[in-house]
Amino acid sequence: MEHRRQAKGSNPSREFRRGQNQMAAPQKDAYARLLSQHHSSKFRSYLNQFAQQQQQVEESHGLAVTDPIPDTSEVPSRKGENEMRETGGRNGYSASPNKGAEAESTLSLYMEKLNERGEAGENLGVQQGMAVRQRHSKRKDTNTSQDGDVESGGEGKQTGSKTRQHNASSFRGPSVEIPRLPDTSVNKGMAHSPRQSAVFPKHGSGGGPECVQEQDKKKKLKNTQKKGCCDVRRDRSEYLDGDLVPAGQVPRSAEKQSFSDRMTAGQSPGRGSGSNATPNDNGRHRNNPGRGRKRQVFEPYMAPQDVSAGLKRSELLQGPLRINPKKYHEAFLPSPDGLRDIFIDGIVPRNRALNGDVVVVKLLPREQWKVIKPDKEGDSDAPGGPSERAASAAPDIISVEGGSPDLIIEAQFGNDKDGPGSSLLHSSMKKLNLNTEGSACPENGATPTSKPDAIDPRNLADKFLQRTAKVVYIAEKKHSRAVTGFLKLLPDKEFAMFSPVDHRVPRVNVPLQDCPENFSTRAADYANTLFVCRITEWRDDSNFAEGRLAKSLGQAGEIEPETEGILTEYDVDFSEFSKEVLGCLPQSLPWTIPAEEFKRRKDLRKACIFTIDPATARDLDDALSCRPLPDGNFEVGVHIADVSYFVEEGDALDSIASRRATSVYLVQKVIPMLPRLLCEELCSLNPMTDRLTFSVIWKLTPQGKILDEWFGRTVIRSCVKLSYDHAQSMIEAPEKLFSAEELPPFSPEHPVDEIHQAVLNLHSIAKQLRKQRFEGGALRLDQLKLSFTLDRESGMPQGCYIYKYRDSNKLVEEFMLLANMATAHQIYRSFPDQALLRCHPPPQTKMVDDLLEFCDQMGLKLDFSSAGALNRSLNDVLGVDEYSSARKEVLTHMCSRPMQMAVYFCTGVLKAEALFRHYALNVPFYTHFTSPIRRYADIIVHRLLAASLGCGPRVSLCQSDVQKQASHCNDKKMASKRVQELSADLFFAVLVKESGPLESEAMVMGVLDQSFDVLVLRYGVQKRIYCNALPLRDFHFRKVGKKPEMTLIWAAESEAEAPVQQELSIFTLVDVVLKAEGPMKYSAILKRPSEMMPF
Repeated sequence: MEHRRQAKGSNPSREFRRGQNQMAAPQKDAYARLLSQHHSSKFRSYLNQFAQQQQQVEESHGLAVTDPIPDTSEVPSRKGENEMRETGGRNGYSASPNKGAEAESTLSLYMEKLNERGEAGENLGVQQGMAVRQRHSKRKDTNTSQDGDVESGGEGKQTGSKTRQHNASSFRGPSVEIPRLPDTSVNKGMAHSPRQSAVFPKHGSGGGPECVQEQDKKKKLKNTQKKGCCDVRRDRSEYLDGDLVPAGQVPRSAEKQSFSDRMTAGQSPGRGSGSNATPNDNGRHRNNPGRGRKRQVFEPYMAPQDVSAGLKRSELLQGPLRINPKKYHEAFLPSPDGLRDIFIDGIVPRNRALNGDVVVVKLLPREQWKVIKPDKEGDSDAPGGPSERAASAAPDIISVEGGSPDLIIEAQFGNDKDGPGSSLLHSSMKKLNLNTEGSACPENGATPTSKPDAIDPRNLADKFLQRTAKVVYIAEKKHSRAVTGFLKLLPDKEFAMFSPVDHRVPRVNVPLQDCPENFSTRAADYANTLFVCRITEWRDDSNFAEGRLAKSLGQAGEIEPETEGILTEYDVDFSEFSKEVLGCLPQSLPWTIPAEEFKRRKDLRKACIFTIDPATARDLDDALSCRPLPDGNFEVGVHIADVSYFVEEGDALDSIASRRATSVYLVQKVIPMLPRLLCEELCSLNPMTDRLTFSVIWKLTPQGKILDEWFGRTVIRSCVKLSYDHAQSMIEAPEKLFSAEELPPFSPEHPVDEIHQAVLNLHSIAKQLRKQRFEGGALRLDQLKLSFTLDRESGMPQGCYIYKYRDSNKLVEEFMLLANMATAHQIYRSFPDQALLRCHPPPQTKMVDDLLEFCDQMGLKLDFSSAGALNRSLNDVLGVDEYSSARKEVLTHMCSRPMQMAVYFCTGVLKAEALFRHYALNVPFYTHFTSPIRRYADIIVHRLLAASLGCGPRVSLCQSDVQKQASHCNDKKMASKRVQELSADLFFAVLVKESGPLESEAMVMGVLDQSFDVLVLRYGVQKRIYCNALPLRDFHFRKVGKKPEMTLIWAAESEAEAPVQQELSIFTLVDVVLKAEGPMKYSAILKRPSEMMPF
């Protein structure tokens, strides 16, 4: 039990033990005296003495200044009454009168610190105790890796004992955490906490000689006296101001704390540690419903006319907002000049905008820009993951004797999941001093030191600065405002707390009437139930959003509820098509082609035309033909389903298709853009069935040179539905005579050998086209794709495999690219201001420069001068041994980081043709024409093509309408891509749980200070492995030249054996085991090396 400290001068006999909800009236006089006395010199002297004594006691127990303290808060009310709130930590402490004097000392220190900070014009609105709790609490995040990777390289599985945390108290001012004398029984298990050691690690076993520890203690004491106990506890890069705990993550102190307790505790909105806080970004802002007028948390948005004027004068900037999913307080905006992104540090500067929203920002003064400190030896940052870039205002500092500061290269690589311009190459910059042996001090072997004087950004060159900004307006709410998460009961409140799974979304107050009928009495029954909530409002005077519950999905971790939650969050419409929409389809079935259509089209029904698709495909929207000509050339045709014939512009079917914009392919099913009658029947080019098509037919030489080209509407009859496996077997066995049993049903008009020869001819021409493309400067960055085998009855994953991209895939790809490029030229010639094309901007300049320098550090010679040069160097630099493909995969991930997303656009909006180019394909014009069943952009292109050929009406869309639809297609395509990735993540997590543990070789992709990233080669997934989760005696991070390396020292398995060491660097092969840790969570564990090197 923790006892209340006795107030100075109070009578102990008058004190009594109080329970959780009882008032602490005698403390009121203590507060009043503190208010009148905290300016006195005598009082200051007392504070210094208290701080020194406290530090000595802590060190006598071997406790670092930053160790956690019990979860108790003394919160005075606005009316002057001092209410004693118990915020039950993991050990459930309650108040007691025997700590009255200690409480007054703590409060004195608080008031003194508040005064000092006020004089300095600063604000300590950060509740570090809450921050520590949020970093140690487990949470589920379907927007990050399945193991819930955290933002620091040093945080992993916690194996220590239970910890107690301290919730900050407040008194009409900012919340400040008050250091207290800790219970040494708790500290024992906390000495090796990786999160704490990242701030101020304490010595432990193996940390160094006793003399070094003694010197470190003196340094800590000196720094504590100089800066004050409160200041020492300030978090270096994260914050968690009370109510702004990331969604889906509840502080330990809040597990038993009532909502009213949190409201009256002065919890304030969080802000980053940088200096770029907005005027409203201070600790005094808090939610106090029912206690008078609410204080403003966020700045009001600018008026639209002021925003428009500011954009015209270039005083404001606009772009899509990206929020770091692993550091929810960090957000970025692509820079218009393509250089380093603009940094938005904190929730308050983000001003209620959500991930993906198009926002307008105002740059902060130069003196508030983030300093990117250059390394003294000229090192630069290494590539980092798109959502992993730490952007704290000052780097972390760890001090050990002997050696100069060095930069940690944080290399994390993953798919770009955040859209155009969102990939970030710059990693967080951390400082690390080396010890005399040249290895980085482990988490239990470093001593704290004070931070050096701040660097004035005004005196630095631009290359060492990152611009910072604040959001002043939301131009377009791209985020769906629909989120999945869990409900938490708030006693005595008319609303419940909704905690989203996505940490980037705020917690939401939802009315109790939206909750299940018995939720108030049986809340525990719904602890694992996944709900959907739609945010309706987020006022500028509230830390919480407001919303309504939309639906209960089911139990978390099950495939169908999780899938529905993913679809809802990304605004994928999976509802059934309405009667109005279905009424637009042909009503008389079976449908046949009207006779007048044969007169308008070229009849190709007798030609040898066939489809090549995945074996499970039902929406067959493209077919191929190849007919040898007498002159030795070939007539090659690409035939695409004429969807625009059935989807008339402006009707209900067209409207729903334009809104959905794309089909979404999940592991277990497809969410179609069009009704299945069209997708799988009327438009699908099923074998031996007459179908309407749009065709592009060329006369090609055997070398792939185009001699002639024809566009037109046609009628075809596919002779066979080949799978990629069928086509591949034909390519691999050119002399084989295939029997009818070896192929799917085919038309008797075209024998097997005719189909086989057509496939071989297409393959031969495709190889020439592909060779010419890459010689002409094209680039391809292939990444591993995971496919699953499912149980037919249960739908559960039975196994998985890496999808192989083979010659049959390349064959189809080459002719689809050729058709798309030909169509782009055709529609642009006819409609130079109305054409819908697809461009791919070149990679971001600053990120390319960083990647080149990083590759130089690794001894890799990559040529980024053009897309073709990069493609050649990727194939040449990595060797030809059995693991060269794995090294290429790792390097491909690195090279994908600077790449921007390809986007649809209207040619009338981008006036300069140079902006039309497709970087990866290295062509001037490109569009999408070949998949109208699953992409609405292709339907628009079909209409433009028909109008250009005079075989269709002129498109009624104006330039602005085309651009608006192009932008919508971009958004939906990006969402579809993310949903597909999350679906694969979901099924793989279930597979690991049901079939695991799974073993595989892996290749190291990046090395951090306390962890490393690996690519699991058998399954193509990327995982982070934390050193403190392994049975290691020690580990050391270092750099050899500019190459990051790590030495793992494995503990001996028996007393007779000696410890062994393992060296890691990028491209190192290791063995890993994937183990399930929960319904949606799995981790990678490094296996002990089989060939061990004695240490």
